[in-house]
Amino acid sequence: MTSQPPAPTSDDLTCQEIVEAVTDYLEGALAPDDAARFVRHLAMCPPCHGYVEQIRLTIRMAGCLHAEQLAAAERERLVALFRGWRCA
Repeated sequence: MTSQPPAPTSDDLTCQEIVEAVTDYLEGALAPDDAARFVRHLAMCPPCHGYVEQIRLTIRMAGCLHAEQLAAAERERLVALFRGWRCA
C-alpha cells in the first residue's frame, strides 16, 4: 500500500507562492501560520522541496566566496548574472 499525500486545501500555498516566499522563509520572517503552511507544502511537493534545498545550497556556497578571491572579469560576470535574475 502506497501513502498518498493529503489533497490540497484552499489554505495551502501554491508552488508560485513558495517561490515568492522562499527568502522570507529562509530568513525566518514568515508569520508562524505562514511558515507552517510553507513547511506543509514542502512535505507534499518534492519539486518545491528540491528548489528550497537548492536555494539553501546556493546561499551556503555564496557565503564561501570573498570578493578578493574573484578575478575582476569573473566578478562582473556574476554581477551581470544576478542582475539578470532580478529583472527576469
